[in-house]
Amino acid sequence: MSVPETDSAQAAERAVTAPTAAAEKADRWNDPRLPWNGKPRAADILCWLAIVVSGLSYWVLLPLRLSLVGTHPVLAELLNGGTESIISAAAFARAGDGTLVVAVLAAVPGLMKFDALYWWAGRLWGERFIMALPGSQRVTKHMGRVQRAGRKFIWPAVVVSSVLPIPRTIIYVIAGWVGMRLVTFLVLDLIGALLWAGLLAGVGYTLGHHAVVAAKTISHYSWWFTIGIVALSVLVTVRSQRRLMAAAAAQADQNDGSPP
Repeated sequence: MSVPETDSAQAAERAVTAPTAAAEKADRWNDPRLPWNGKPRAADILCWLAIVVSGLSYWVLLPLRLSLVGTHPVLAELLNGGTESIISAAAFARAGDGTLVVAVLAAVPGLMKFDALYWWAGRLWGERFIMALPGSQRVTKHMGRVQRAGRKFIWPAVVVSSVLPIPRTIIYVIAGWVGMRLVTFLVLDLIGALLWAGLLAGVGYTLGHHAVVAAKTISHYSWWFTIGIVALSVLVTVRSQRRLMAAAAAQADQNDGSPP
């Protein structure tokens, strides 16, 4: 707790330096790499930490997903709702191990588990967070039209987000940004998850025994598949970062060379 100053000279000095210190503190929070603008609120920190946990969970569960896909595919669906687990569960159902209905319904929790989180991020941070997401370059030039279209665009986009050529998370963030209610979002997301799970289950049921054999092979070599996926992801990330750094350097050189 601060103590009131009695010396007029010290009071004057504090009056002069206080705006500078406040400006420096404000500049520290106005980092374009952060999704929020200014000092973060409790909701900002909570949402950001939850998003970080959701990203980490993918890598933590990856070895388990691959080991379960050929042994307990329904459990793998519940954990993550991955494409391979849905196809595998339906293929096992075709072989008499389980039912197609269970294969579809079990995928819903895994598919939807973090979707509302990105809707919340859209409500909190809006366009600022959208611009920071991978793949957002495809939609940046259409942001104004998307916001004006409102439900005419975003309602069907949430339903078919799994088949759109952009990451699903961008659609969910936009849904929150344009003001879609949470209940509406969850209903549309559920419809989309059921349609996507049904489509993949149909593929798995059609493949039948061939998909079962492939799933069991993946489970048998799950650690090798995990290492390969991680190595490929690191390679793609490094190349992407190098391109971004090169583009930023080129932009900086262009700005330096431009006349005042």
